[in-house]
Amino acid sequence: MSSLSRELVFLILQFLDEEKFKDAVHKLEQESGFYFNMRHFDEMVAAGEWDEVEKYLSGFTKVDDNRYSMKIFFEIRKQKYLEALDKNDRPKAVDILVKDLKVFSAFNEDLFKEITQLLTLDNFRDNEQLSKYGDTKSARSIMLLELKKLIEANPLFRDKLTFPSLKNARLRTLINQSLNWQHQLCKSPKQNPDIKTLFVDHSCGQSQPNGARAPSPVTHPLMGAVKSGVFQPLGPHGVNPFQQAPAPMPNALAGWMTNPSQVAHPSASAGPIGFTAPNNAAAAAMLKRPRTPTNNPTVDYQTAESEHMLKRSRPFGVSDEVNNMNINILPGGFTGQSHAQSSYSSDDLPKALFMTLSQGSAVKSMDFHPVQQILLLVGTATGEIMIWELGGRERVAHRSFKVWDLGQCSVALQASMTSEYSASVNRVMWSPDGTFFGVAYSKHIVHIYSYHGGDDLRNHLEIEAHSGSVNDLAFSFPNKQICIVTCGDDRLIKVWDAVSGAKQYTFEGHEAPVYSICPHHKENIQFIFSTAIDGKIKAWLYDNMGSRVDYDAPGHSSTTMAYSADGTRLFSCGTNKEGESYLVEWNESEGAVKRTFIGLGKRAGGIVQFDTTKNRFLAAGDEFTIKFWEMDNINMLTTTDADGGLPASPCLRFNKEGMLLAVSTSDNGIKILANTDGVRLLRSMENATRVASASVVKPQPPTLGSFGPPSTSVATSFVDRVVPMVSMNGENRNLVDARPRAAEEPLDKSRIWKPTEINEPSQCRSLKLPDNLTASRVTRLIYTNSGLAILALAANAVHKLWKWPRNERNPTGKANASVVPQLWQPSNGTLMTNDTNDSNPEDTVPCFALSKNDSYVMSASGGKISLFNMMTFKTMTTFMPPSPAATFLAFHPQDNNVIAIGMDDSSIQIYNVRVDEVKTKLKGHQKRITGLAFSNSLNVLISAGADSQLCVWTSDGWEKQTNKYLQIPAGRAAAPQADTRVQFHQDQTQLLVVHETQIAIFEAPKLECLKQWVPREASGPITHATYSCDSQSIFVSFEDASVGVLSASTLRWRCRINPTSYLPANPSSRVHPLVIAAHPSDSNQFALGLNDGAVVVLEPLEAEGKWGTLPPAENGAGPSTSGAANSDQHQR
Repeated sequence: MSSLSRELVFLILQFLDEEKFKDAVHKLEQESGFYFNMRHFDEMVAAGEWDEVEKYLSGFTKVDDNRYSMKIFFEIRKQKYLEALDKNDRPKAVDILVKDLKVFSAFNEDLFKEITQLLTLDNFRDNEQLSKYGDTKSARSIMLLELKKLIEANPLFRDKLTFPSLKNARLRTLINQSLNWQHQLCKSPKQNPDIKTLFVDHSCGQSQPNGARAPSPVTHPLMGAVKSGVFQPLGPHGVNPFQQAPAPMPNALAGWMTNPSQVAHPSASAGPIGFTAPNNAAAAAMLKRPRTPTNNPTVDYQTAESEHMLKRSRPFGVSDEVNNMNINILPGGFTGQSHAQSSYSSDDLPKALFMTLSQGSAVKSMDFHPVQQILLLVGTATGEIMIWELGGRERVAHRSFKVWDLGQCSVALQASMTSEYSASVNRVMWSPDGTFFGVAYSKHIVHIYSYHGGDDLRNHLEIEAHSGSVNDLAFSFPNKQICIVTCGDDRLIKVWDAVSGAKQYTFEGHEAPVYSICPHHKENIQFIFSTAIDGKIKAWLYDNMGSRVDYDAPGHSSTTMAYSADGTRLFSCGTNKEGESYLVEWNESEGAVKRTFIGLGKRAGGIVQFDTTKNRFLAAGDEFTIKFWEMDNINMLTTTDADGGLPASPCLRFNKEGMLLAVSTSDNGIKILANTDGVRLLRSMENATRVASASVVKPQPPTLGSFGPPSTSVATSFVDRVVPMVSMNGENRNLVDARPRAAEEPLDKSRIWKPTEINEPSQCRSLKLPDNLTASRVTRLIYTNSGLAILALAANAVHKLWKWPRNERNPTGKANASVVPQLWQPSNGTLMTNDTNDSNPEDTVPCFALSKNDSYVMSASGGKISLFNMMTFKTMTTFMPPSPAATFLAFHPQDNNVIAIGMDDSSIQIYNVRVDEVKTKLKGHQKRITGLAFSNSLNVLISAGADSQLCVWTSDGWEKQTNKYLQIPAGRAAAPQADTRVQFHQDQTQLLVVHETQIAIFEAPKLECLKQWVPREASGPITHATYSCDSQSIFVSFEDASVGVLSASTLRWRCRINPTSYLPANPSSRVHPLVIAAHPSDSNQFALGLNDGAVVVLEPLEAEGKWGTLPPAENGAGPSTSGAANSDQHQR
């Protein structure tokens, strides 16, 4: 098929999808084999429609095409077989075995025999390799992830997974252009050509069936503008009168401008102008023929007409792409949106009551931390704000309402405070990275706090934002600078600089108090929607051009607007004075209601609140319940009363992943609802005393102001000393506190705070793991991802695996220091032993990496790299013999078949296990590679070497982005081959760098050094360090056998564990930890690998629950989070 014919198929696919011919769309996809619709594939797999799955796949590949295809079909048929066994449908299982799975016996007879033997088991989960098989739904989800990887790796699917980027109604546009061309060829073109059919060419002759009627603006790049009468473009539902276009606007706003304001609304500061002034003539034309929005909930009137309107005169500097942004009108995903979205059911909604929190006063607003998803920020009617850590059901931070600097406030506010020193919280909201949050109060004031983990909450900005109540607050990023947007009873919207608190813009134009704001961006266009209590909706660009939209909310209601998580769909929910509530989705390009959701009741008072999650669901608090809808269905999906006790209009908020839902109660409490994943998340941390206080996940960027170092003088044997930080280029940094109007309380220097020091075995829980194998120093140590076992690699190249039993004392089977595990081996006594090159073991650098599902470990001890099966200890394969030898291994986070291998010749090899091929070699270090870490969110690989150098590589094209050398502290000398280790914080941006002379925190990908910590010389060199599982703490081991627990946000001591607490007394012994590993779900448990071959697990006492306490920090006083370096030396 020719290239143009292929493109025609894509146009037909788009047309069929726009017309909702779903079956025809997928049939054409399959028969043409041009586009594999991953979303459709997801839905079929999730529904278990196996015959349809294979039928759809048959349009793209056959079982025996290649090994990727074979694996795809095998996984599907195996799942079908296991589901039949799970239902005890033996006849069906035998039929699948004979008809579907038998074909694979020719390629792997042993595997086929093993599958056949499952028929002999009462429960196939008795097979060790299937012991982790869950329910059908979870098994399908896991399989689907594997299938996606196989499809993406399969060369037969290359260029078939992405649909071309097409403008809406492209086929209709081409037909319009063709008709215009035909009309130009008419000898006597009529003013109003009347098109009756597409089956014959158009002609304006009197005897021709295709005559003339209405004008059209359609043009063709080869022929210029059509000046005589032409055709109107075809819409999806027939022909509509074409109207003159309004002034140029971003696509998201263009359709809304039905009645633009004629009054110039000056801004407080004239920022950069991105758009030309409105075209008054065009606006007048629009006012003469205003477009009437449809309220049909099932029809999307995104027509070719809309596209031509947006194509009209475009302001200088605004590209065609910006003015024609897609508005997600194609349910099949043919406009470049993600096709990997799985189907959802009501079971995915968080409806199960997990916990109730006693708040003490009525909840007015809530917001979950954007990354730390068990942190909940709450504001109340009495002006209190607090942060709850849900894993421990603990209120970790609290502030009462207080004006920080009343003397700087207006006379009106001072008078108000004199008569009644109280205020209600109207809104709380985290900044997008979770380093700040804002609080809007019912009296004039906005407070901005910076959050540094645990109870470390610091005043940052106090702004007297509005006259009267501040009704809403949000964060935005105009010109890539974080700002705060507010609105209030004074009918204004204001934008403030988040660093200085300076006012940037003031938007005037509402005729009633402004109820809510919704900042957003499309491509490079930043704008703000605002709604007032009279039901008016306006939209503003960051300029001085006034409102770009003047529109009525449904029912003239007080309305809140919100976008779906992916930013493609706009919703609003509100209640009017008559008590009628409206939940709707908007068609942005038309400025019209796209669908109205059914199910909200009439109320006597209050305004209904709502939220969105997963780009799929809506929830609203109404009639003492929580009501849920699917975004694509106007009918209510389900409801929950959360076991009762909800107010008529409860406040509610989803966390980012939609696993948890916080709901206010009528008795001034909060109920936390969870789905299955949410329950699993919370139960993994349900021992409240063993969950460390939540930490900030990203340091405050230097551009947002820097906080100065603490002035506390602490006299103990091992506490921190703040010293000027030396940057990577050797420059000294002097940090300035840029916080305006923060009412800092003087720090009580007489109060001496000391970190916890543990000296006795009775002060902690420790367990030396049993070991009857030959003792050899532990060189590598890791917990399995499940947390059920610990794997160690010794210097003699032997692996040791300890598994914890599941019993009454240990019902979860997780690793701990209270239950003795078993040193596990297969019944045949096999050991996992690496290949060695017969050189001195002291000269080799062992390394290993564990697969995500704990099934395989890849390991090397100076010889070939070995791949072991963790169930059987069998060596699956060996590859890449020295030299050079492997010194570090890291699995690619998105593909277990791709491994980054650091070598002792300073290179990094990117190796694909499946095809046994080195894809590329990275060169940039001068000495052996000692550390590798992938960032999934940044798509980079960070490498570290014995040359104390850090390098950043892109993980798609493997290009070097930047590099920095670690600065060795003054007066310290590092060993020539000292290891430099790297590990990403769970936010995937901060980077922990470990060297024998220091601990440092960098920010990727620019490698800016944020913090540095230097131990006292008496402790000896650092031997290893690692983040705790929640990235709130850093566990550090030293050559003097002591272990430190540092606060990750400040690099200050929380606790020091001396060797006398976990090692037997032996003055002549020089036993010390070489490696340290953190438990994957218990933030206070870690294990030590010692140089005498022993492995010790350490936990705090159950009564304590965590290692020490955080250093004091009050109202901003405390450790720096943006650049100060700490030292462990005595202050002199």
